[in-house]
Amino acid sequence: MRKCFSTCARQLSHENPLVSLVSSHFHSNTHYRLVAPKHHPGPVLNPPNPRNANKYSKGLPRKGAPPTLPRMQRGLPQKRKLRNVAHTIAVSSAKGGVGKSTLAVNLALSFSRHGLRTGILDTDIFGPSVPTLLGLSDVSEPKLTGQNMLVPLTSYGLRSMSMGYLLPNEAAPVAWRGLMVMKALQQLLHEVDWSPGLDVLVLDMPPGTGDVQLTIGQQVELDGAVIVSTPQDIALKDAVKGVGMFRKMNIDVLGMVQNMSVFVCPNCQTETKIFAHSHDDVGGLGGAEAKATDLGVDFLGDVPLDPNICADADRGMPTVVAEEASGKNVNSQYYERIAEKVAQKIGLGWA
Repeated sequence: MRKCFSTCARQLSHENPLVSLVSSHFHSNTHYRLVAPKHHPGPVLNPPNPRNANKYSKGLPRKGAPPTLPRMQRGLPQKRKLRNVAHTIAVSSAKGGVGKSTLAVNLALSFSRHGLRTGILDTDIFGPSVPTLLGLSDVSEPKLTGQNMLVPLTSYGLRSMSMGYLLPNEAAPVAWRGLMVMKALQQLLHEVDWSPGLDVLVLDMPPGTGDVQLTIGQQVELDGAVIVSTPQDIALKDAVKGVGMFRKMNIDVLGMVQNMSVFVCPNCQTETKIFAHSHDDVGGLGGAEAKATDLGVDFLGDVPLDPNICADADRGMPTVVAEEASGKNVNSQYYERIAEKVAQKIGLGWA
């Protein structure tokens, strides 16, 4: 693991040459230290001249046009498919706390249960959730292939990779600057060995519409994005931003999912939409369903508000797996219906 992220330190040395990074992410006695270069004079705008000594000792000239510095012209990176992955979809919310990671894992497990070779990639560098959701919080770090590729871990028949697997424990913070985060993301995207191949890879995106989302959208050929929201306006406002971001990057929005939308009575199985927004319904719809209609994207379905879903996630046995083991099919049917719609949209068969 030391070799896997060793180049991160070099990337940061020019940004703050005095910063000292002590890393215990891979081995408790491994230390990385960023030090200032011995000689770093900075740019010289004009050749030194004794007569101009006072002028240059006070900094840049205060008058006249600023100097023109040469710039390297770069275009956007070329999009490419991830190695050994046939289809890639992003699960995004643009807002934290709406159950996006729980939905992403259950969506991936639903694909797997229907004969699709499936993986999930946790792209949230600062707050990875996949290890907890899959019961892999205490496992040893991933192995490396002969080509220094990370080998995914497997749980419940689902292959996964996460920054959380590279940390010494769940409480360890990832206090990194942008360059380090981008380097880690590049390695998670392009240096994971998914061989012999996946039919579909689910990307669990971090909250927001920032660097990670833009990097993935510009570098990876995505088959589409699933937007997760709750019925509340405060969540829907950010979901709208997420839809707009993917559209600006010419990425197909497969649809919206409304999480925590339906309370299912444990006795009679009656569904009650306790967060319904009757004041702004569109054709009798409410919440994310109405917003999806307004935005012109498909509504993929509801997921119930059920404490069992939370309990399943916390104990590392997602609902699709937990209900499969108990012989019940109360909440997993919602995830499977959403997964079927997504599979059909990206051209995958559904057994």
